[in-house]
Amino acid sequence: MESPILNQVGTIFIPVQNIEKARDWYDELLGFSVKGEIQFGHLYVLPMEGTGVVLDSKIYSHEKVFQTPAFHFNTEDIREAHQFMKEKEVELVSEIQHNHFFNFKDPDGNLLMICQC
Repeated sequence: MESPILNQVGTIFIPVQNIEKARDWYDELLGFSVKGEIQFGHLYVLPMEGTGVVLDSKIYSHEKVFQTPAFHFNTEDIREAHQFMKEKEVELVSEIQHNHFFNFKDPDGNLLMICQC
């Protein structure tokens, strides 16, 4: 039997406490110059290429923040990305591991990753 479920990831939801602050932080982090519209008072769709990322303040609680990275942001230069995060004073959880990736936290405490693939 063929599965009706596609081998694709549509969107990843990140729980955030304050949707406006989270939108501004992620937009600056990812270099987006135009602030997009917050939908329904609690959703912000990051203008990503490929798999979507949605910030959602309705699902936020301290217990729901990512304790393990659920995904990673890509980079072509892991050292440059690490230095950029240091200069932005982002909370770095690890140094560069295996010359390949490092972990950091967003302002809400979600553990995320940047990886050179």
